[in-house]
Amino acid sequence: MNAIAFPPVASAPLADFQPAQAGADPVIILDRVSKAFRPRAKGTPVVALEDVSLSIRSGEIVGIIGRSGAGKSTLVRLINGLEKPTGGTVTVAGVRLAELSERQARQHRRRIGMVFQHFNLLSARTAAGNVALPLQIAGESKAKIKRRVDELLELVGLAKQRDRYPAELSGGQKQRVGIARALATAPKVLLCDEATSALDPETTEQILELLARIRRELGVTIVLITHEMGVVKAIADRVAVLESGRVVEEGPTFEVFSAPKHPTTRSFLQTLSSAKLPDHIRTALTGSAKGASQAVVRVQFTGPQAEQPVLSRLARMLAIDINILSGQVETVGGRGFGTLVIAVPSDSASVEAVTAALTRLELKAEVLGYVA
Repeated sequence: MNAIAFPPVASAPLADFQPAQAGADPVIILDRVSKAFRPRAKGTPVVALEDVSLSIRSGEIVGIIGRSGAGKSTLVRLINGLEKPTGGTVTVAGVRLAELSERQARQHRRRIGMVFQHFNLLSARTAAGNVALPLQIAGESKAKIKRRVDELLELVGLAKQRDRYPAELSGGQKQRVGIARALATAPKVLLCDEATSALDPETTEQILELLARIRRELGVTIVLITHEMGVVKAIADRVAVLESGRVVEEGPTFEVFSAPKHPTTRSFLQTLSSAKLPDHIRTALTGSAKGASQAVVRVQFTGPQAEQPVLSRLARMLAIDINILSGQVETVGGRGFGTLVIAVPSDSASVEAVTAALTRLELKAEVLGYVA
C-alpha cells in the first residue's frame, strides 16, 4: 500500500469552496434500477426504487436528497452491493455488482467506503483500533496497518487522539474516526449516509470542510445521502432529488438551486433561511392587492449580480421605497447565489415597474402576495 503524505489539517472556509474537475468517466452508473421488497406475509411487494438512472463521474461530490421513505437507504445498499436490484443494473468502478459472487462482492466493497450517521464505532477499540479494523480484516501486515492508520488520523486531525476510546471523543471526533476508517482501504467511492445529521451546525461545517479536502487531495468520489439541502448546497457539484423511489430532478447544484423545477425540490429549498418568509409576513400574506399596502416579491440573484447594489439602484431609478424583509447572499457550487424577499408599493404600476426592471437585469422576480 503506497504511503501518502498529508499536509497539516487546515481547511478553507466553505464559502471559498470551488468544485473540482471531475473525471470524464463515470465511476457509478445506475441504469433503470428498480428495487422491490417482498413482505413476509403474502401481499403486494413494496417498491422502494423505480426506474432510477443516475451517472456519477470520478471525483464528483454528488448529493442525493429525499425525505424519509424516499428510497435513499435502499439506494445506498444497492451501490455498496448489500442489495441486488429487482430490475436494471448497478455498476461501480466498472463492475456490475449483481453479477458478483458473495466472496467477490466482499472484495469489491473494499473499493467503497461507508460513513454512517451514528458513527458505528466499536466501543472497545481506540480511535486507531477502529481505523485499523478494515485493514486487519483485509489481512494487511502490521507495518502497513500502522503506517496507514497514522496517515489517516493525521488527515482527519486526530493524531493526538489515536489512543482514546469512542466514549472519550466528541461527536465530531467520532465522525472523523468513521471517515478515516472508511478511507482505510483506499476506496474509489465514499458513501456518506446522513453523515452530519447527528452533529451540531458548527461541527457539520467542519466535517463538510474535511470531506471537501478529501475529495480535493485524494480524488475520491463522494456520494452524500441526506435530507438536508444545506449540506448539498455547501459542497455538492450535482444533486439528485428522490421522491417516492424516483429521481424527480437532477443536475448541477447551482442550476437546481437557482431554478428548481419539481415541487419536492422547491419544498426542500424553502427550508433554507434565505428562502423563508418571516412568520409575521407569511401569515398575513394574501393573494389580492385589494386593501393591501405592499406587494411581497422574491428576487433571485445569480453570478456577478449577487454582489451588486441592484436594489438601491432600482429604488433610485423608479423613485419608490423598497423594503428588504429577508434574504441571504451565499456561494452555491462555487458561484454567487442570493435570495431576497422585498416589499414594494402594492399598486399595479409599481409592481409592474419593479418586476420589469428586475427582468431586464436578468434577475428572477416572483410576486408572492400582498400584505396590509
